[in-house]
Amino acid sequence: MRNTLAVLALCTMPAAALAQQEGPFSLPELPYGYDALEPVIDAETMELHHSRHHQSFIDNLNSAVADGDIAEDAQVEDLLASASTQTDRVRNSAGGHWNHTFFWELMAPEGERGEMSSELSEAITAVFGSEDDFRSAFEQAGAGQFGSGWAWLIVDDAGQLQVTSTPNQDNPLMDVAEVQGTPILGNDVWEHAYYLTYNNRRGDYLETWWDVVNWDQVSENYAAALAE
Repeated sequence: MRNTLAVLALCTMPAAALAQQEGPFSLPELPYGYDALEPVIDAETMELHHSRHHQSFIDNLNSAVADGDIAEDAQVEDLLASASTQTDRVRNSAGGHWNHTFFWELMAPEGERGEMSSELSEAITAVFGSEDDFRSAFEQAGAGQFGSGWAWLIVDDAGQLQVTSTPNQDNPLMDVAEVQGTPILGNDVWEHAYYLTYNNRRGDYLETWWDVVNWDQVSENYAAALAE
């Protein structure tokens, strides 16, 4: 069944994901092996997610450069900030590239995940009541996102923490986001992120995902967001 699903996933990927488009954008390497997050996320899911799905966003961006839709020296952050003026291909691909590059760094193998900083822990407790209440709010944001999308913990313009969600490959850095801010934590709730292990049980995936979160990185993201 797993192999069948993998073949189906490959067959339904955009053509760009199967024939890489050369250009200025490139796929970042994972900071760990495909099997490093097992059993929370299986190696087959990680390989498909990274080498096929993320690669498709890279290829689409490079195609957009070749077609003259965006400049060769375009920065992803600038494309996000001007998402409302971009084509759907550029908006989705820039968002997908940024989201996944961010996502890979938010996870780590056992022994390398660290702990939440005292500053972040205190801020979470002040806003949500407790770390458990924060996790519940985050899981609810992911489970309640209709269709595909992302759940986020952000620092808003007032320097306060908020949990939010976005559809498709949008994120809170975009000028089209209902709630804007700087992401410090995000989880992918597209089915390709979890289906081989969890099938349609998104809630189980969201609950188990905490076991691979790289709290050192999230804490660094929080400090950097406040410094901005």
